[in-house]
Amino acid sequence: MDDQLPVSETPGYGQARREQSVCSLLLDRAADDPDGVFAERRTVDGTFVPITVTQLRRDVLSAARGLVGRGVQVGDRVGIMAATRYEWTVLDLAVLMCGAVVVPIYDTSSAEQVRWIVGDADVHVIVAGTDEQSARCRPLVDVTTLREVLVLDPADGGRPALEQLAADGAEITETEVLARAAACDLETLATVIYTSGTTGRPKGVEITHGNVVVHVQNGVDDPNLGQVVKGGHTRTLMFLPLAHTFGRFINILCLYSRTVVGYVSDTRTLVDDLQAFRPTWLLAVPRVFEKFYNSADAQAGTGLRRRLFRWAAATARRWSEDLEQHGGQGRPSLLLRLQLAVADRLVLRRIRAVMGGQVQYAISGGAPLATRLGHFFRGVGITVMEGYGLTELSAPTAVNRPGLIKIGSVGAPYPGTRARIAADGEVQVQGPNVFRGYLNDPEATAAAFTDDGWFRTGDLGRLDADGYLSITGRSKEIIVTAGGKNVQPAALEDALRSHPLISEVVVVGDQRPFIGALVALDTEMLPRWLANHGLPEHLDAEQAGREPRVREALDQAVAAANEQVSRAESIRKYVVLPRELTEADGELSASAKVRRPVVLEHFARQFDELYAGR
Repeated sequence: MDDQLPVSETPGYGQARREQSVCSLLLDRAADDPDGVFAERRTVDGTFVPITVTQLRRDVLSAARGLVGRGVQVGDRVGIMAATRYEWTVLDLAVLMCGAVVVPIYDTSSAEQVRWIVGDADVHVIVAGTDEQSARCRPLVDVTTLREVLVLDPADGGRPALEQLAADGAEITETEVLARAAACDLETLATVIYTSGTTGRPKGVEITHGNVVVHVQNGVDDPNLGQVVKGGHTRTLMFLPLAHTFGRFINILCLYSRTVVGYVSDTRTLVDDLQAFRPTWLLAVPRVFEKFYNSADAQAGTGLRRRLFRWAAATARRWSEDLEQHGGQGRPSLLLRLQLAVADRLVLRRIRAVMGGQVQYAISGGAPLATRLGHFFRGVGITVMEGYGLTELSAPTAVNRPGLIKIGSVGAPYPGTRARIAADGEVQVQGPNVFRGYLNDPEATAAAFTDDGWFRTGDLGRLDADGYLSITGRSKEIIVTAGGKNVQPAALEDALRSHPLISEVVVVGDQRPFIGALVALDTEMLPRWLANHGLPEHLDAEQAGREPRVREALDQAVAAANEQVSRAESIRKYVVLPRELTEADGELSASAKVRRPVVLEHFARQFDELYAGR
C-alpha cells in the first residue's frame, strides 16, 4: 500500500567517500585554498576584517590540541554555550578534530535546560561565551559528568578559553590531533543537538559526520543551489544561533562552498552589519523578513509617502505573481514592467540598500513564509527561497532554488532526499541527512520511523503535480472543537503574524465551542504604529489593546485571516495579551517556536475570558 503514496525525489550530486568527515572538509579546503578568506568578523571600530582558511586551520588545531591536553577523549561530549561568533566555529571544528562530539547549548538556555542537556548527554566540558552563561553551568561541575567550564570572554581577569587551550596544548603535537581526525569517517557521531522541546522534554538528536558531509556536498554541487552559494564572490551574514541546526549546517556548507561568512552576535545592529558586510545571500527566519517589510511600511509614515510605499509594494507583488504564471515562465506585461521600474527608482532600491545593496537571494526556514512576502521581496530584487527542515534531518529537507521556485511552497526535496505524504497527510522523509537516532531513547527512535524506514516528521503536507512540497500544519497541534471540527491553527496564525502590530498568535479552541486566539502585540513596532495613527507612543501592550483604533486594526486582521478558512474554522473572538511571549518566561523555545502548553498556563485568565459566559 505504501508504494502508492505520493513521493517526490531530487537526485544527489555529492560523491562522498567513506573516510570523509567534517574534519576532512576543513583540511582539504586548507590544503587547496590556504590564502582564501573563510570569514570576516567585526572589530571594535566597526570594520570587518578577513580571516583566511590558514588562520582558521591554525586556530582550530590550537584549540583541539588544548582540548586533548585537558583530557578530552575520543567520543567525549563537549558543550558550546555562546552567541554566534567566529570562536564558535573554531570550537565546533576543534572538538570534531579531537574525535569528540559537540553538544550545542543555546546561550539563552536556562539553568534547568542546561542541567537536562548535561545530564542526558554526559557532557564533560563546556565552553561558555560569558561569565553569566558560565554561571548557569558551574553548579553542575563534579555533581554530574561535567568536569569544567571555560569562558571565552571572562570579565574577572581570568584567562580567555582559547588562550587557555593554546597553553594547555603546548605538549600535544599536531600529528596526534590529525590522527584523531583521520579516524573519523561518515559513520562517526559528530554532534548531539537537542530539539526545541515545544511539546515535552528536549530530545538529543544524533547527527553523524556523514549526515552533514553528504548533505553539504549534495547542496553545493547542485547546479541550481550552487549558483547561490558557490564561488569566490559569495558572502553571507551569519546572525542565526549556531546552536541551531539550520545556522550550523550553513556554516559548514560555507566552508565547503567558499562563501565568506560574516559573524554577528547581536541582531540589534543587524541593519548596520548588513550595510557594512554587504552579503550576496542571506539565511533568516520569516520573522526577519516581516520586520524588514513592517519597518519600511511604518517609516513611510502617513499621507503621500505611505500611499507611494503601498503602491510600490503592490506593484512588486503583482510583478512577481505574473512571473509565477505558467510554471514560473510567466512574463509581466510591458506596463507592469514599467511600473516596477518606477517603483524601484522611487522606493524599492532603498530596501535593497538597507539590506546591504548586494543581496540577490535569501533562504528562509524555521517557520512558514507569508506568500505576499515572497512575492514582495522578489519584486524588490531579492529572491527568497523558502525551505523546510528539522533537527532530525540535519536542517534542509526541501528548498526552492533558482529556476525551480514556487512561492507558497517549501520547494522540491533537497538534492539526495526523498519525501512522501502518508495516508494521514504526514510528511515522511528518506535520505543521507536522516539522523542516527535519539540519544538514550530507543523507544522514541523506533517510533520515529515507519516499518519501511521512512522518518515521520510529525508535520502535515501535500505534494503538487511537480513534486513541490507544501507544509500545512503539525499533526500534534490539530484542534478538535466541541462540535468535532478539526482545525489546523497554522494557517490562521501565519496570516495574523503578517500584521505589523502582531508579534505572536496562539489559536485555541480544543474541545471548546468555537475557535479563539491569544494575540501578543509587537512592542518594537507598536510605538511607531501608534504615532502614525494619532495615538500616544508610550502606551504599553495592555493599554494599546484597549484602544478602539488598535482593536479596529486587529478586527480587520482577524477578518482577513478568516477569509482563508471555513466559517467553522474561523476565529470568533480574540484577547490581546498584556505582554509579548518570551523565551525567558518559557513561552518560546530558543528557536522562537511557541510552547503552547506554557502559554496556556501563563495566560489562563485571558484564555478563560475567551469562553466566559459560554
